[in-house]
Amino acid sequence: MSRFQILFMAVASFVLISCNNQGNDGKVLDTPTSGEIVIAVDETFQPILEAVSPVFHAIYKKAKVNITYMPEVDAFKQMLTDSVRMIVVPRPLSEKELSYFKGKTLNPKQVKLALDGIAILVHPSNRDTLLTVQQMKDIFLGNITDWNQINPASKLGNMKVIFDNPNSSIVRYVVDSITHTGDLGSQLSSMKYNKDVVDFVAETPNALGLIGVSWVSDRNDPSCLSFLNKVNVVAISKEEIAIPENSYQPYQAYIATGKYPFTRYIYMINTEPRVGLETGFSAFAAGDKGQRIILKTGILPYTQPVRIIQVNKN
Repeated sequence: MSRFQILFMAVASFVLISCNNQGNDGKVLDTPTSGEIVIAVDETFQPILEAVSPVFHAIYKKAKVNITYMPEVDAFKQMLTDSVRMIVVPRPLSEKELSYFKGKTLNPKQVKLALDGIAILVHPSNRDTLLTVQQMKDIFLGNITDWNQINPASKLGNMKVIFDNPNSSIVRYVVDSITHTGDLGSQLSSMKYNKDVVDFVAETPNALGLIGVSWVSDRNDPSCLSFLNKVNVVAISKEEIAIPENSYQPYQAYIATGKYPFTRYIYMINTEPRVGLETGFSAFAAGDKGQRIILKTGILPYTQPVRIIQVNKN
């Protein structure tokens, strides 16, 4: 290839990228490291994005990523109505959703960001902090409604099972991955936000709450530590009987090794038709710097290795 051909291709590529990043008035909209966008994020992952976004903004001072937190259902609605072109959610697009975007000549990019967990919380006075997967399923289905069905000596009475939001990804996870049916027990109810679940469980001795694990996993976050001082995090066993030796809390090592059962991937889904700020922010979060930040939040980054140390008693 001649020097002229190489130069021509470089100029053509520059013109193409410039055109793709321009609006109808010819002004540059955004680039991977500049401009302003709005993205929708499942409220369950707020602590993670609040750790990643300030670092991104500190490095790329001409970029502004405005984040709105909402239930999973609403985040997908925002994307499907073209209100936003990036969402952070705990499931990939369905075949129907992919077909919809392809019909609009869009090719969505889906990037795995991390492996998240669902944390089960109980009141600090509740000593029943070891539960099995089967017991959790029976609780959600309404087969277990009283704490004395878990422990005959318990005086806590009827269970109050609390989710963050009726449209949340946690409800969908319970239906899709635990009960495999939408016929949930009548003792289940919802609040509005993950932090509301923590507060309710902290004030209600017979409550059992479900939240995203990032709300109680970052030991360096003062708000996280205040949550942990209010509630107990339940350890879950895959066996028929839960004992300390086979029950695990949703910490990084147990999520990484598959010992904690209630986990799900976090996806960044981007439908922008060109390479813009959505792509830049996604690349940062999924890259080395972003993954190291996620590692410090206490959940499991998708690409950053986690060091697991076994301590021997002898």
